[in-house]
Amino acid sequence: MSERPERWTQATVYPDMWADPADDPRNSEGPAPDGEAATLEDYLVNYRLTLRMKCEGLDAEQLARRSVPPSTMSLLGLVRHLAEVERDWRNWIREGEPQPKLYGARDADFDGALPDPALVEAAWRDLEREQAALDAALAAHPDLGERLGKQRLSVREVQVHRIEEYARHCGHADLLRECVDGRVGQ
Repeated sequence: MSERPERWTQATVYPDMWADPADDPRNSEGPAPDGEAATLEDYLVNYRLTLRMKCEGLDAEQLARRSVPPSTMSLLGLVRHLAEVERDWRNWIREGEPQPKLYGARDADFDGALPDPALVEAAWRDLEREQAALDAALAAHPDLGERLGKQRLSVREVQVHRIEEYARHCGHADLLRECVDGRVGQ
């Protein structure tokens, strides 16, 4: 990419932020969550919101753009990847046969992230469906120490792994978004 976008932020209160505190859906003025399970859930919800915020306002071409060559990552690819891993984690805690991959072969989540509005809508639907399915499966097991599936993973381990995955990919989303249109912020 020969043309570098100008860096900018939408925030006016704190220029290193993505959005002003009053406009940030992750911002909560109330007390922190009580207990381990609520804390884990809060972190997961906030990272999910961060990913959405990093993708907001972009069209299909921008979402599918591989803006940090030689990486094959794109924002749309990240959305598809996270839908795929939510399904993978659900497969890990299942006793029965695993559900098939959403997008097929290895790296198809990134390779199939094409600049098509229908694919963008489908990716968000896939992510929401897979998040809700795993959330529901884990909600049936309120004991964070309970071990599930053939690999006997604890509910805590799955939740922490989800947070780690979203946190890492939100970092990728920061760089990808800045290279797409120059928008910066935490």
